[in-house]
Amino acid sequence: MNLSTLLTQAARPFGAHTAIVQGTLRRTYAQFDERVNRLSGALRERGVAPGARVAMLMHNGPEMLEAMFAAFRMGCIAVPINFRLHPDEFAYIIEHSGAEVVFLSPAFNAPFDSIRDTLSSVSHVITTAVGNHNQLDYASIVESGPRTFRDAVVHPDDVAWLFYTSGTTGRPKGAMLTHRNLMAMTMNFYADICPGFGQNEVVLHVAPLSHGSGLYALPNVGKAAAHVFGESPSFDALEVLRLVQEHRVTNLFAAPTMVKRLVEALSATACDLGSLTSLIYGGGPTLTEDLLKAIDRFGSNLVQLYGLGEAPMTITVLRHEDHVRDSTPVQKRRLSSAGIARTDVEVAVVDDQDRPLPPGETGQIITRSDLIMKGYWQDPEASAQTLKGGWLHTGDLGYFDDAGYLFIMDRSKDMIISGGENVYPRQIEEVLIGHPAVHEVAVIGVPDPQWGEAIKAVVVMVPGASVTEEALIAFCGDRIASYKKPKSIDFVGQLPKNNYGKVVKKDLREPYWRQNEKRV
Repeated sequence: MNLSTLLTQAARPFGAHTAIVQGTLRRTYAQFDERVNRLSGALRERGVAPGARVAMLMHNGPEMLEAMFAAFRMGCIAVPINFRLHPDEFAYIIEHSGAEVVFLSPAFNAPFDSIRDTLSSVSHVITTAVGNHNQLDYASIVESGPRTFRDAVVHPDDVAWLFYTSGTTGRPKGAMLTHRNLMAMTMNFYADICPGFGQNEVVLHVAPLSHGSGLYALPNVGKAAAHVFGESPSFDALEVLRLVQEHRVTNLFAAPTMVKRLVEALSATACDLGSLTSLIYGGGPTLTEDLLKAIDRFGSNLVQLYGLGEAPMTITVLRHEDHVRDSTPVQKRRLSSAGIARTDVEVAVVDDQDRPLPPGETGQIITRSDLIMKGYWQDPEASAQTLKGGWLHTGDLGYFDDAGYLFIMDRSKDMIISGGENVYPRQIEEVLIGHPAVHEVAVIGVPDPQWGEAIKAVVVMVPGASVTEEALIAFCGDRIASYKKPKSIDFVGQLPKNNYGKVVKKDLREPYWRQNEKRV
């Protein structure tokens, strides 16, 4: 089934339902569906054939959602690009994917012009505000297209979306997500994330449509939900709270850093959040202390997902009912987990020979299901390595408890080996974030002549707070084994983060290891 049928079928019985809201703009599902038809037909008339890659370098908004569904409808491959990347990264993704069509928001006209000569495959550039004579006007393209356009016939294993990874360890890779993968993700959303999801939903897109929020647009379109977009391209916690209240938003997806900022904003403003039933978060680690503060504000409206671009949004789930503040010690402990395996998803923890490990033992997390990507675009070697034995090897380390809750310790590359002992930074970070003077923290390994690696904590303090290195090390010593205590602590104004809000530990480690290599 073509993913575009989610829109086709929603628009028939629910054509009068509100589909798009941005500022004063309102569009129904009938209008949304017709505009996608017109856009699809206009591109087909210009020679864009099934299988062509269609890149979107756009801010969140109605046009990007239309462009995505037009790509699906034509049987093309959507290539959404995170707009926070550098122009060189834009160029790499467009050229690597072989995109024939590029959609632009006006803010990217000039950056795109700076890289245009390096792009060999692009034949159509469509922008919502024309910057030069080589660009096509989005509104005119939509107006010129036919009112009807049938969903292209696709095979379930045809690629629908090239999901480019964040590339924190090198060039981003394009995970090939098929129509089968994304339809399975959609059904799993209904089963595990928002049971009882109906035709009166309102979704607010605060995370990029190029990633999590765009993926979760699919199940929302399938149930004819209203899609609300802010007018600012950047995340503003106060604006988000205002939009939730004004439009009676029922669900939204946010990165953990966004949830933290929403919690902080709620301390300074009153807001009616009674409509919000699902605040879905994921895409990075959430420390328990931060989660407890979020529960105080949002209660059991919270639901956590663990997934990768290679297994879109769907490996495990920490359910609504798991988010309780006053609970048993076992329940509180499980707040630091990533939850239980999702419906129709197999998850295992294995050793370096891919042999399953018993509960309590840490190993690599692997998974298999209809959610798993087809492979990496134009990278058979990385595909074979990652999909060895039919299982997706996540590169994450974790363990199961006796009840099947998965605890993620770290990325395998972030594990510290000090004096022959495996040390998982997240455990130390969980302790340090519990200190009232600590706002953010990242733990890394740095060179040590005696131990191989020594444990260093990098701390951002709460504004106006004060604490010494010695006091924080002692604080850890009272709560974890002595060999896990940081040997040193650096205080910084901010932690380096990538375009998705994740701390880039590679950048934290690099100065220490570079100096070490010079000595060697």
